[in-house]
Amino acid sequence: MKKYGKWIAVALLLSLVFSAVAVNYHKNGAERQNRLSLIYIPKVVDSRNDFWTSLIQGVQMSAQEANVDIEIMAPEEENDVEGQNRILKQAILKNPDAILISPSSFTESNSLLQEARDQGIRITFIDSYTEESIQEITVATDNVEAGKKLGEFAASLLKPEDQIAIVAHVKGVSTAVEREKGFREGLGKFEKNIVDVVYCDSRYDKSYELTMELIRQYPGLKMIAGMNEYSSVGAARAVKAAGAENKIQVVGVDSSQEAVQLMEHGIFQGIVVQKAFKMGYLGVQETVRLLRGETYEAEINSGCQLVTPENMYTSEIEKLLFPFNTLKTTKTDGNPQ
Repeated sequence: MKKYGKWIAVALLLSLVFSAVAVNYHKNGAERQNRLSLIYIPKVVDSRNDFWTSLIQGVQMSAQEANVDIEIMAPEEENDVEGQNRILKQAILKNPDAILISPSSFTESNSLLQEARDQGIRITFIDSYTEESIQEITVATDNVEAGKKLGEFAASLLKPEDQIAIVAHVKGVSTAVEREKGFREGLGKFEKNIVDVVYCDSRYDKSYELTMELIRQYPGLKMIAGMNEYSSVGAARAVKAAGAENKIQVVGVDSSQEAVQLMEHGIFQGIVVQKAFKMGYLGVQETVRLLRGETYEAEINSGCQLVTPENMYTSEIEKLLFPFNTLKTTKTDGNPQ
């Protein structure tokens, strides 16, 4: 009897273990089924571009902290509107809980985004938006404000007859339109000195070539303003290559390690830096709150900062200029930098 009793005890113990494993398995399976699924569609994934790299890292960290699934899907070039729309179609077929997107066009994605909404997919805009208010959440820099900061700074460097050229990124996209508008406002009386506006389609090489042509076409050119990293850095490269750094001042929007080096070498006089990591982080954070039925913010200005050679090595500015050398989870008032 003792022998049988021993085996019965073992059998009962094994039964309890298997029952616990089964319960845990079904619990984890249910959690997996109920786990929120997000898709983020930036304009591009480009390891050379610190803005997009930092923004995407903010998206991924926020998703990890919220314990949700997120997939990044992007075209190969920032100006590829058709490519982004093809990816948007693929994302809709996957039927996630939410699609977060940085629209490459102000108009061309409206019907697809409406299709997603009609299907019950929630929409969040990060960095840029479309003409139709299809989204429930927008997290972006106030681009008019960013352009105005740049314009006011530029005006402080100019003389009455100095000629100015603008190298923008993608014609018609909300960020380009608003930054140029703000830049013109900030210039004030110097707006009349703008002699040309060109578009580089967010390509370093095209920005370089366009700037070289501007230098040839306008011998009296005294300033070039870039409206994003591609246009700003491409223009700065051209000014440096032409040996015109003592003649032409360069200002721009967005930063990178190369932009910092160009500022150290006197090519950039000032750049307005967006808080890209914060933008991506808050975009996911507020979307998750929306999906979980919690209170969320529908409109968030993620902020920007004017950086010059005089302030570039203060502790606050260093966090923006060297995002990969600082802790991304640093927070102010509960929000990441």
